[in-house]
Amino acid sequence: MAKLYFYFASMNAGKSSLLLQSAFNYRERGMKVSLWTAAVDNRGTQRGIDSRIGLSSEAHAFDAQTDMAAQVLAMQQEDGPLACVLVDEAQFLSPAQVWQLARLTDRHDIPVICYGLRTDFRGDLFPGSAALLGLADKLIELKAVCHCGSKATMNQRVDAQGRPVSEGAQTEIGGNERYVAVCRRHFVRPDE
Repeated sequence: MAKLYFYFASMNAGKSSLLLQSAFNYRERGMKVSLWTAAVDNRGTQRGIDSRIGLSSEAHAFDAQTDMAAQVLAMQQEDGPLACVLVDEAQFLSPAQVWQLARLTDRHDIPVICYGLRTDFRGDLFPGSAALLGLADKLIELKAVCHCGSKATMNQRVDAQGRPVSEGAQTEIGGNERYVAVCRRHFVRPDE
């Protein structure tokens, strides 16, 4: 029976590289996979998934209007059975899209593996992450490391000088120049 998985972590934990390794493993066995990433994430390959260690792959882009189940089922009808659906930047899914992915596993026996951030720079859950934490059959926390050596669980947004930023939209795309993975002890809340 297929399951919905959510691999979550702070930034710099290797989520994208793990997704790409999973895709490779399926493909190496001759199985078809469908890769997805958020259209809003424009840091790397256009319409693709990039990892900090240099791995990359083309992927379909989703936005708030994408019907994930309809798109995946259409692909499967056109290209044949899918062994797995892999979703990067899953924090940007809407709760409705998470339900669509859950229904793919429940009604069509297609495993769905999502990778994403749990919380934003304020320490608040992303809506997609909240839905995944509630609906996923299996939750897996990946480990990043804070500068002190402890497990990094928070995403600190910083300015050009590396100082914590306390204002701004929940979604602001950036990499190591904009965010630092830290433990809760070293996290500076925007309202502090």
